[in-house]
Amino acid sequence: MAYIGKTPDYGTFEKQLLTADGSTTTFNLNYTIGSSSSILVSVSGVVQEPEVAYNISGGGTSIVFSAAPESGETVFVIFLGIAFDSANLLSTGSITNQTEESTVANDDYILIYDTSATALRKMSKANFAPAVSLTYTTRTGTGDGSTTAFTVTNGMTVDTVLVTENGVLQKPTTDYTISGTTLTFGTAPASGVQIVIRELPVSA
Repeated sequence: MAYIGKTPDYGTFEKQLLTADGSTTTFNLNYTIGSSSSILVSVSGVVQEPEVAYNISGGGTSIVFSAAPESGETVFVIFLGIAFDSANLLSTGSITNQTEESTVANDDYILIYDTSATALRKMSKANFAPAVSLTYTTRTGTGDGSTTAFTVTNGMTVDTVLVTENGVLQKPTTDYTISGTTLTFGTAPASGVQIVIRELPVSA
């Protein structure tokens, strides 16, 4: 079911007593809530109707009564769901005194948000590691004004290599082609031109 506002953590039930004085209509809540329906409010044993007898304000941090509860009335709030704002977890103290890690071990866990389940999940760092190591091969050469053919690894295509002449990127197919293990320039690089052929990893 779609939820507007902060999503509540269902099953969390907390009680907060409010001190009525006959004039105060706004009270700070102990917990942030997602909507006026995320709490049950009782005034002298009478359950109050959300958005009629009260509303919430301050992003779910305060309750505002339409009429101030009278002095001496027993007023309490039952939290049916507490909202957690992930953007404020670190700053509000829900997660405190944390230090940033410069490295992460394979057996450490990382929290991710599962949109399909609308819940936080944990994954080990090892699950993020690539299955194979990526290997880049760089070949260099110098133009002589006549040579057009240069060797590349078998299986390379014009789309799996980056070719530069004196740092200027060459356009695949237009400036060079590849057949087997040979890269052929359309025009021989001029004498003294530095040629770099960067072979990109190709998945098996």
